[in-house]
Amino acid sequence: MKKDKTFSVKARGRSIRYAVNGIVLFFKSEHNAIIHLLITAVVILLSLVLHVSAFETIALVMAIGFVWVAELFNTAIEKTLDFVSMEKSPPIKFIKDLSAAAVLVAVLIAVVVGCIVFIPRLW
Repeated sequence: MKKDKTFSVKARGRSIRYAVNGIVLFFKSEHNAIIHLLITAVVILLSLVLHVSAFETIALVMAIGFVWVAELFNTAIEKTLDFVSMEKSPPIKFIKDLSAAAVLVAVLIAVVVGCIVFIPRLW
């Protein structure tokens, strides 16, 4: 069994650079990322203009984060499956559809949270 390495600030810095690079690649390769970014900006702007409470801000941040994480995992799963096989395959299609469904569920939850927060203020 391999022994754990000691803590290294340099290694943590590398890990952060890899993660930032992943985000950059995500925005360069995924059109949905731009859509999510625009909607995120609109939600942030609306929350500032409408002076949402701290609790509502937390709910919005959690909902937005949920969508971003789901989209990142969906992209990772799709890219991995494309790497494994470029052929059309029912099992791969099933996995990709489930992954996309996870994003859809996250988006629907975020929309519900947004409606709960914003509709009473806009009404």
